[in-house]
Amino acid sequence: MELVRGDVIFEEGAAADTLYVVEQGRIAISNKSFDGRESMVALMEEGDLFGEMALFDGLGRSAEARALEASQVLAMPFEPLLALWNAQPNLLWKVVGLLTRRLRAMDSALADAFFLDVTARTAKHLLEIAGDRDEFEIPITQEELAGLVGASRERVNKSISSFVRLEWLEQNDGVYRIKNRKELEIRAM
Repeated sequence: MELVRGDVIFEEGAAADTLYVVEQGRIAISNKSFDGRESMVALMEEGDLFGEMALFDGLGRSAEARALEASQVLAMPFEPLLALWNAQPNLLWKVVGLLTRRLRAMDSALADAFFLDVTARTAKHLLEIAGDRDEFEIPITQEELAGLVGASRERVNKSISSFVRLEWLEQNDGVYRIKNRKELEIRAM
């Protein structure tokens, strides 16, 4: 599937019969509140698969999947996958491993939501995006970053501004540079 930014692959609650693999681009997995606010729960990038939950429980989609940029996604119908896994159950362990990693990530995000304030969660996500690089770009919009952090865009921007003011972070034309990784890491705890 060839996608452009904003294309919806599936909506929350929709019937499901297909698993997807990101070949190129980025896909947001998000939930919406009753008042329409969106919270991104996962960011899928090249090589990631998504839409697998319904394969195991037969229920509808638990979230919406939407392209964040021009993307290419491989769609794999459930039936042939189920036949393959029935014939070769050892292949299923790779999916179980993936689900376990995602469950651990969700456990961590839930703990962060309870124990870390918005500024700490923002610092943590910026460090995750940066990886081991000191200079980086954020591949998602401020609104999408706020969804990952679990806060309003204004609160996340206020946190980033405080990092700039403290000279832990530098921001210039969409490019961020970590000036004091140690302090940012401490704040992320």
